[in-house]
Amino acid sequence: MYYVETRNIVKQYTGHLALDKVSIQVPEAKIYGLLGPNGAGKTTLIRILNQITNPDSGEVFINGNPLKAKDVYNIGYLPEERGLYKKMKVAEQALYLARLKGLSKQDARIILKYWFDKFNIRDWADKKLEELSKGMQQKVQFIITILHEPKLLIFDEPFSGFDPVNTQLIKEEILNLKAKGSTILFSTHNMASVEEICDEIGLIDKSKLILQGKVQDIKLSHRSGIYLVKLRLPEDLELAKSKLEKLPFFKIENSLTDNYYWQLELSIKAGFNHNNTIFKELFESFEIVSFEEKIPSMHDIFIKSVQS
Repeated sequence: MYYVETRNIVKQYTGHLALDKVSIQVPEAKIYGLLGPNGAGKTTLIRILNQITNPDSGEVFINGNPLKAKDVYNIGYLPEERGLYKKMKVAEQALYLARLKGLSKQDARIILKYWFDKFNIRDWADKKLEELSKGMQQKVQFIITILHEPKLLIFDEPFSGFDPVNTQLIKEEILNLKAKGSTILFSTHNMASVEEICDEIGLIDKSKLILQGKVQDIKLSHRSGIYLVKLRLPEDLELAKSKLEKLPFFKIENSLTDNYYWQLELSIKAGFNHNNTIFKELFESFEIVSFEEKIPSMHDIFIKSVQS
């Protein structure tokens, strides 16, 4: 079931088409990466989901129903441009914003105590936000986004400003929220994070959705028939090269040797894709150290898709 679905969303600004019939499907309790270059239309779509702006045409559905004003209470939104009050004390504004999300004062205090302890910011609760480091401020913003346990979470560059330790902490919490049933829309330019935590992605470029699906399916659909093979260095390298080049299944794209190994990048010829036969042919003639297909990364796919 799709928890978030948009159908043919169009948004036009003066002299600029921000979204052109964009339809995304975000499965329930999954992490969906919303990707695209700067200016592609991602932020506009996020604003429409948050009802900050309205589409010119098209429909938005949450949990199978048309988007309604009250749905805002079931959405947690972490914008790329953070928006907390610098002069307010941390606990004071966290409690205030929790009340706006519908929590009672008593429940909000219990939940905030849990998160402040977990993120090691309890000692900063009575400090003004401007007294905190950027990373600490980001932690506060993250807590405020999730404390009312919304069914839908929208994170726009959630790791911005974090060091590696706190980035890992936030990643783990995002995965925990997914495990508890939250549906997560995740916008980022960090393709390594996409591969690490996203189940599915949608790629927007020049206002259009150009790619959508499960991360693994998309990577496999972009495979290029390249294999990385590491062989024990043969005694007669020239004879080994001649023998390899006579095999009918592939050609050598790149070759590298050191004192111990012969490393190859093999391109499989058109019409042949049976890995076991390739491996068997190599095994009969060479001592194989490693053999793997070169699957493109999401970074490679992103670059190729937006430049084509």
